[in-house]
Amino acid sequence: MAKNWFVLRVQSGREDSVKESLTKRVQARKLDDLVGRVIVPTEKVSEIKGGKRRIAERKIYPGYIMVELEMEESGRIPEKAWFTIKETPGIGDFVGSRTKPIPMREHEVARMLEALEEKEEAPKIKIGFRNGDSVRIKEGPFENFDGYVEEINPAKGLVKVVVTIFGRATPIELEYWQVEAI
Repeated sequence: MAKNWFVLRVQSGREDSVKESLTKRVQARKLDDLVGRVIVPTEKVSEIKGGKRRIAERKIYPGYIMVELEMEESGRIPEKAWFTIKETPGIGDFVGSRTKPIPMREHEVARMLEALEEKEEAPKIKIGFRNGDSVRIKEGPFENFDGYVEEINPAKGLVKVVVTIFGRATPIELEYWQVEAI
C-alpha cells in the first residue's frame, strides 16, 4: 500500500482546531496506520507593529489542511479513514471531484514539506508596501523625508526609496523598518 497526500477544505480560521480534532479521532479509532501526518502549512513572518518587531506565524493556504493517507491497492482511500475524515467537524471536503479526491502531485508534496523545513530556519520578512507606494522615512539621516518605493529586496529586508533632495530624485537604500506607508 502506498501513501498519498490529499488537500482538505476546512473552515477558514479553524485549521489548527480541525487538525487537532482529526488527529484525536484517528488516534481514538486506532487508524494511525491509515492516516499519517496532518499538516497546516504555515510560515514565519517578521513584521513591525506599533514600532516593535515581532514574528508571527501565517497560514500559507488559509481554509485548507493536508493529510497523508495510506491507499488501498485499488487506489481508493480506505473506508474507515474516509468516514473518520468526513465526519470530523469543520472539514468540508477533499479537493477533487465529490467521489474521487485527487492526491497532491509529488512536486507539490516536496515543495510543501520543504517549506515546513524552511519554517524552522529564519522567518520571512513581511514588508507592508509595494513598488510605487508613497512612504515617509521615519529614522536615520533622511528622517521625515517623503518618497516612493522603487525596489524591494525581501531577502535582505531592504527597500530602495526615491526622495527629492535639492530638487533631484535620489535613490536611498534603507532597512524596511525605517520607512512607513503614507
